[in-house]
Amino acid sequence: MKTIMLACAAGMSTSMLVTKMQEAARNQGFEADIFAVSIDEAETRVKSQAIDVILLGPQVRYHEKNFKEKFEPQGIPVAVIDMMDYGMMKGDKVLDSAMKLLGE
Repeated sequence: MKTIMLACAAGMSTSMLVTKMQEAARNQGFEADIFAVSIDEAETRVKSQAIDVILLGPQVRYHEKNFKEKFEPQGIPVAVIDMMDYGMMKGDKVLDSAMKLLGE
């Protein structure tokens, strides 16, 4: 079971994408806990739960450098979700990018 956290401005716009990613994971037989939080909640969540990968919504891409500096030394890869995949709600593509970061 892998834990994938998506972080966006308020945690709401990403919830539809989370649903699509969960569906893609089920279809691929990939066990994952996928959820979204606001960018402000992300650090607290990492402290309270084991996170395997962090994906940032395109609208908060300016946090990427800070998140990489903070979380990659802890072994948590960080990436920004492709804007086109995010806009088109391509859960399968976003899941694929998360799986690549996980080495799956």
